[in-house]
Amino acid sequence: MRLAAPEIRRAALEARHGPWAYRSLAALFEEVAADYPERPFVMTATAVETYGAMLDRSRRTAAMLAAHGIGAGDHVAILLPNGIAFVAVKLAIARLGAVAVPLNFNLQRDELAYVIGQSDARALVAIDGFRGRDYIADLEAILRPGFPVFVDCAAGALHRWHALDDWERHAPARGAIAARPADLSDIIYTSGTTGSPKGVMLTHDMVLRTAYASARVRAFEDGRRLIFAAPMYHVHGLVECLVAALFAGGAVIPQDRFDAAELLALAVRHEANEISGVPTLTEKLLDAARGTDFVCPSLACVFSTGGMHRETIWEEFRSILGAREIVTGYGMTETTASTTCTLPEEPIARVMTGNGRFKDAGAAAPPSSPWLAEYRVVDAESGGELPPGTNGELLVRGPGVTHGYYKKPEETAAAFASDGWLRVGDIGRVDAKGYLTLAGRSKDVYRCGGETVMPREIEALLETHGQVREAHVVAIADDRMGEVGCACVVATEVPPSAAALIALCESKLARFKVPRHILFFEAGEIPVTPTGRAKKFQLAEMARERLGLEATCAQS
Repeated sequence: MRLAAPEIRRAALEARHGPWAYRSLAALFEEVAADYPERPFVMTATAVETYGAMLDRSRRTAAMLAAHGIGAGDHVAILLPNGIAFVAVKLAIARLGAVAVPLNFNLQRDELAYVIGQSDARALVAIDGFRGRDYIADLEAILRPGFPVFVDCAAGALHRWHALDDWERHAPARGAIAARPADLSDIIYTSGTTGSPKGVMLTHDMVLRTAYASARVRAFEDGRRLIFAAPMYHVHGLVECLVAALFAGGAVIPQDRFDAAELLALAVRHEANEISGVPTLTEKLLDAARGTDFVCPSLACVFSTGGMHRETIWEEFRSILGAREIVTGYGMTETTASTTCTLPEEPIARVMTGNGRFKDAGAAAPPSSPWLAEYRVVDAESGGELPPGTNGELLVRGPGVTHGYYKKPEETAAAFASDGWLRVGDIGRVDAKGYLTLAGRSKDVYRCGGETVMPREIEALLETHGQVREAHVVAIADDRMGEVGCACVVATEVPPSAAALIALCESKLARFKVPRHILFFEAGEIPVTPTGRAKKFQLAEMARERLGLEATCAQS
């Protein structure tokens, strides 16, 4: 596929949208659907939904939800995998002016109960089963009688809840869109510093500005098609893919469960222009394509972000997948998605050595700055600003930065400096041109396969085991997952087996939180501070050394 130069594509995108239009997600979608009703919008392995068909489906779904009392300001939880149903429900919620609470379908029963309750969800749209798991049994155990649930399954009417396919029996919702740009669009949960998830509040305008800036920096051509397996309950799948595609009148090709060979075949079949994902998945794509005759003439770009990459991966995206443009970035749920990004026209060395430049957001930028967000680097102890190129604590501000966590005032206050800048929790440096390079994490939080993991949650669970005295979880670098957990355990006189501790975690935690390694230590071996807190950095070094010596270390 021959593409115009990135600067020409950006100019065309800017000409299409002009000055920033202050609007809601539903308003943007309906404008694009009116312009391109016959264009494909959501393409899966089994179906293709055009913009016009999605407009009808989402309006009917909105009417169905409204008939059950859902309206502006209500919170609606979504427990659906990637696909046409997820997109329709998300757009229906947006049209009503309600707030979407997308749920991670890896959460276990107690975790689901916490998020549904803490978010004040008034209804739930869910799938009956996925990846061999029966969600009906979980939901029946945790939801009060009468709680409105819409089930995406052929036998939905057999349960005490409503069938999602009832949308077909409702006339499309008409009239004005209830959502306003400054209204909450989503509450997206991420791990908290105490182990309990925190709901990051995002508005319609935050989501749209961030998505537009991403489409602009990545230089989307008209009709760009993005293929990805990143779940749309995270900002990568939702903002960087689904909403960003709208600004180009493009299409998304979401996989509901990642399969590398199938994704590559689907990319060829649906003529994908960009593969988007986290390092864990893009590594597996390279493995699947390596040594084959894979050719996708339409593929122009690989956008890989959300974790650590090995240096040689970037050139392999070109040599193995045939992508000519390679892009990476840096961001988090609290900033609505990526805030820095490399440019597709930049040399590969720039991608290999940093995390991108502040996003030039064009029309979506605030009046005071061309950037979607800007970073400051300060001394972690004094708070004083550090000169360019010096490592320090990263702070960020901008129109895409959340105003806080839902119903968690203490956590919100702790997340922000006194002058209103958000504490990122990472250590890094910014040069004079606005290029950011991460140097490490200032917190214990790590990312496994693009998912945020809070060690304290795992430690607290392990310490409920009767044969565990102490548990300290540290991150260990992993070529495929970016980072994995290693639980350093001080046991009682009769130690448990590593397998028993892994089984405990698997029964209570999402899969990405389950430690890969279990190591046993004597109490005196754990390095501690004068106040008795474990020195995680030293412990991680000890764990890495021991793992290098013990090939028989238990693994999940």
